[in-house]
Amino acid sequence: MSKNPTLTEFLKNSEKIAFNRQHRKIINYNISKYNEEVVKGKKQFKNLAIAKKKAAVIKYRVLSELERYLAEFEKNFEEKGGVVLWALDERDAVKEVLSIAKKHRAKKVVKSKSMVTEEIELNKHLEKNKIESVETDLGEFIVQLAGQTPYHIVTPAMHFSKDDVVKQFHEKFNISENSSPEDITLFVRHLLREKFQKADIGITGANFLIADTGSVVLTENEGNGILSISLPRVHIVITGIEKIIPSINDLNLFLPLLSTYATGQRLSSYNSIISGPRKDNEDDGPEFMYVILIDNKRSNLLSQTEQRRALSCIRCGACLNACPVYKNIGGHTYNTPYSGPIGAVIAPYMIDFENYIHLSFASTLCGKCTEVCPVNINLHELLLHNRNKAVQQNIPSFYERSSIRMMKHYMLKRHRLDGASASLKNRMLNYFFKKSWGKRRKLPKVQQKSFKQLWIEQRNNK
Repeated sequence: MSKNPTLTEFLKNSEKIAFNRQHRKIINYNISKYNEEVVKGKKQFKNLAIAKKKAAVIKYRVLSELERYLAEFEKNFEEKGGVVLWALDERDAVKEVLSIAKKHRAKKVVKSKSMVTEEIELNKHLEKNKIESVETDLGEFIVQLAGQTPYHIVTPAMHFSKDDVVKQFHEKFNISENSSPEDITLFVRHLLREKFQKADIGITGANFLIADTGSVVLTENEGNGILSISLPRVHIVITGIEKIIPSINDLNLFLPLLSTYATGQRLSSYNSIISGPRKDNEDDGPEFMYVILIDNKRSNLLSQTEQRRALSCIRCGACLNACPVYKNIGGHTYNTPYSGPIGAVIAPYMIDFENYIHLSFASTLCGKCTEVCPVNINLHELLLHNRNKAVQQNIPSFYERSSIRMMKHYMLKRHRLDGASASLKNRMLNYFFKKSWGKRRKLPKVQQKSFKQLWIEQRNNK
């Protein structure tokens, strides 16, 4: 894997971020606040283990019959006046959005936070076609101003401190350098209200799609999602095909689980169920509503016997907050829309296996990601499945494969290990592994006597 430019860039950026003390301070502080709230949020469940197990079973059942549930959603949604469009990949999805924009002569777009739109780089395509696109989630707005991508699935600007944000707004809008977070929020609120009022199209993602009612569920904390839905004449939902849940009755399980593991809340502040465009007897809502269901290589993941479970993810971000690797190297280092453990599992299938499989090796396999997942995805085991597949495809370098083969040969038999002196073993370790051990770590030394030898000596001395 050493010739992989994506891996080379990953290692370079990892080293840079891991030794940035200011970054470590900001991330540890923000995640510690999250951890405090999650402990409180979990108290609402009488039996959390059963809730997680039930959610996992529902999501896995949907994946097993995905085609049926998607067809049911399409039928019920279109009966309510909405339009469902299918996109095989990023190109198809962008083409559909631009086609809708052209049809409605749209020049201004407001967006609620959506990882799928980040996945297809929608803002870039809209800008290229001279359509203004404004992120209306505060964190996304901050990141957009900085010309960056989201750092975290739930908290896009987690890597910014309060002072970083104030400095940015002072440079962009000339507001006071002594502004408080409340001042910043009020300023953005006033700025975005005008954007909402003038927008031709509102674009959102979907937290869930309900098959039996043909509805889109959006959960958020700022109200920007509701405004993106209700004020523009046109509402476009762009979402992955895996977001389906069978029934509206399942929301009383999934909404609390998502809010608890995403932010530590019992329930998010705003929860919307949208079932098509505005009816004749309704006062607000869009005149036209479209749902773009995107595959974008999700079928690749679905075809994997084990790894398909990753499509059960409800995008709470809990695995990122728990992961020691993520907390050290940061979200941008992954160079994917989805970072952390979940990103390390799905990126090879959704982007390019050979160029992104290194993410599956960037893990301690501590199992914390699996422990905190609200839908019981066995993430650390899926990382191992990815690694195994990489070895089967001969993706690791010849040098790496040869080294492991040699180690296996000697370690399988005790007499082979004992046949060489400690000094020879140390020379061999230095020759083959010193570079891969890292320049900041000292390679451990093999002691003169093995544990077996020390044990025999101790017994003989009794």
